[in-house]
Amino acid sequence: MSVNVSEQELKTIVQKVISGMNTGAGSDKQLGLFDTMDEAIAAAKEAQKIMQKMSMDSREKIIRNIRKMTKEQAETFARMGVEETGMGNVGDKILKHHLLAEKTPGTEDIVTQAWSGDRGLTLIEMGPFGVIGAIAPCTNPTETILCNSIGMIAGGNTVVFCPHPQAVKVSQYAVHMINKACMEAGGPENVVVALHKPTLEASNIMMKHKDIPLIAATGGPGVVTAVLSSGKRGIGAGAGNPPVLVDDTADIRKAAKDIVNGCTFDNNLPCIAEKEIVAFDNITDELMNYMITENGCYLVSQEQQEKLTATVITEKGLNRKCVGRDAITLLKMIGVDAPAGTRCIIFEGEKEHPLISTELMMPILGVVRAKNIDDAIEKCVWLEHGNRHSAHMHSKNVENLTKFGKAIDTAIFVKNAPSYAALGFGGEGFCTFTIASRTGEGLTSASTFTKRRRCVMSDSLCVR
Repeated sequence: MSVNVSEQELKTIVQKVISGMNTGAGSDKQLGLFDTMDEAIAAAKEAQKIMQKMSMDSREKIIRNIRKMTKEQAETFARMGVEETGMGNVGDKILKHHLLAEKTPGTEDIVTQAWSGDRGLTLIEMGPFGVIGAIAPCTNPTETILCNSIGMIAGGNTVVFCPHPQAVKVSQYAVHMINKACMEAGGPENVVVALHKPTLEASNIMMKHKDIPLIAATGGPGVVTAVLSSGKRGIGAGAGNPPVLVDDTADIRKAAKDIVNGCTFDNNLPCIAEKEIVAFDNITDELMNYMITENGCYLVSQEQQEKLTATVITEKGLNRKCVGRDAITLLKMIGVDAPAGTRCIIFEGEKEHPLISTELMMPILGVVRAKNIDDAIEKCVWLEHGNRHSAHMHSKNVENLTKFGKAIDTAIFVKNAPSYAALGFGGEGFCTFTIASRTGEGLTSASTFTKRRRCVMSDSLCVR
């Protein structure tokens, strides 16, 4: 799904929303935004004292209102995100907001364990950390903020968000709307907070602040490394470069469709999306033929590959003007007028090709040939770079699926479906936009943002 919107229409929507935030009266004016990090953390700390005393039913009431608001504001969030970051497309971002509103776990994820016996009763309760520091990316800014807020609030926490510099306005709007939804449901103001003018210095203050016991970072390898070096407990959701393996037992036609659908969703911004293909040699031509003839893929020549490489990868890393752009725009950058309906750029190459070995976050798929399952697995493991994030496979051979799953050892392993099935979109399971592969939590949810506490009553309250 995609929605075509002119640049002027997007700017008009953003201006109206920001104007409404700045001119609102009373408690409806830029809720949750502060001038300094110390002020923001202090406000969140006061709100957390209220949150911790609220019943689970009261927390769930707040979460229900956040879900409702997210659906109502989905198009606004999507359009603002595209306008400010220049990444992704409105239609897919709308879908992501509806997905997180419906499938992000709330208080049902907070479960008490109990042991009862001759020596009494013992409970394991999930308690809040307090004020959580959260770093949000520019690729999925409001999706991450909203999803994290639902889980963190369910655990009784409040949150200080540090948005990416490229997504400040839309992130601030999300903070404003979450507070509005919380207050409408009887909760406190400043359940989530951020700064009017976020800076790197402010983020550093947050990471070292005595009142921040836990930091959750969703972004690139640099920010995750910084969080893990902060001396605090950190949840790190970093880079991927997910390979998709296709063997010769797969439904090749379906595999081609699923791979392109997953790769092109929101212009390949999701960290779980297919970034490169490793296919058995004897089915590679068939796979690429279906991708080109039935799924809107454009096969670039060797000369075009070189131009594309020089355009999207610079000495400093990825060209930010290319990240999250659609295939037609990327091809236009190298002087190619692609036909209408072009969704993805494909080519064949070795695994070391920079457009294959680098996580691009663009609808570009390099195809690497493999002789057999062992060769394919070796290449996929190398391409995933030990991030342990996501991997995908199309096969009807259970032994091959099992062998690859054990070897790749990722937090997510999708079989015979588009990558987004991992988030509950066309697959079972809950939704999250913080996938902590570096620190081992995997797909985070409300329970991730709680600490376990053991409560023991000796020789009492066992009535069996």
